[in-house]
Amino acid sequence: MENGTVDGSPLARTWAVAPLAAFCCALWGSAFAFVKRGYELFDIASTEPAQQVFFAGMRFTLAGIMVLVGTAIARKSLPIPQRKDLKPILLLALMQTTLQYIPFYIGLAHATGTNSSLVQGSSAFVSILVATLVFRQEPLTGRKLLGCALGFAGVALVTLRAGTGGGSWSFLGEGLILVSVTCGAFATCLLRRFGVKGDPLLLTGWQFVVGGSALMLISVPMGGHVGQVSAPAIGVLVYLGALSATAFSIWSSLLKHNVVSRVAIYRFLIPAFGVLFSITFLHEAVPAAQVLPLVLALSLIVAGTVVVNTERTERTEEGPRPV
Repeated sequence: MENGTVDGSPLARTWAVAPLAAFCCALWGSAFAFVKRGYELFDIASTEPAQQVFFAGMRFTLAGIMVLVGTAIARKSLPIPQRKDLKPILLLALMQTTLQYIPFYIGLAHATGTNSSLVQGSSAFVSILVATLVFRQEPLTGRKLLGCALGFAGVALVTLRAGTGGGSWSFLGEGLILVSVTCGAFATCLLRRFGVKGDPLLLTGWQFVVGGSALMLISVPMGGHVGQVSAPAIGVLVYLGALSATAFSIWSSLLKHNVVSRVAIYRFLIPAFGVLFSITFLHEAVPAAQVLPLVLALSLIVAGTVVVNTERTERTEEGPRPV
């Protein structure tokens, strides 16, 4: 049995985990640029949090519908939740969609796509700490601590100084994205816990529908509504919904067959892809003085990932433990 796996599924093999996890991170990395592009196309200003949250609600409700329809077509049956699924769906909808993406969408409106993706890069290490210290789903080893330290050093190198891409640290920007990262780490562990004995696609689809609908309902009393609509705007929304449906479906399936650290560690790729997409699609310039810190930051994040992935021995998880 491979290091960090929990069963003999093909999704527990390195040759499957590595490319699938990397693909998910590429999709998530592209989200920073496309969300900001969506703000432009839907005419959503950085001072309109209700509009930002409503936009997020549309994206995730659409993503949930895509997951459920795709699952129904593949299995030739409707993915109807049972009574035992209701609690996991509600908890995941609260933590993974509602509490994670309200601060994410507001924060992204006040930070550059480059800085946002670098802060998001800490999600791998936050997930490992939450999995080991809070949920106790796996042991916390010296290598994991060293990997976490290297990763956080990389993120801090850029975000705690005059920011890459021309921005600077602020609570409404990078600070809220860090709050989002923390909520996402708890959601990852919950998805691991519930997915072991449940259906990860059913849980993913329904929690998106419930959580996305909640985001829209929360935003409406504050003035949330559909802004300027155009074909390009709809195209961006459909892409964002599709990337969430695809990435979270694959990610939840990987978590069903592997311990959290083995999957989450690939999130180091998010800042690399995020920076690439932000520079390519948003034309965010990287000041010459920030090129070296950016390279060093990404190098530290990669080093942290290598350290964690070279763990020689790891206790196989028998199943989720109580908090």
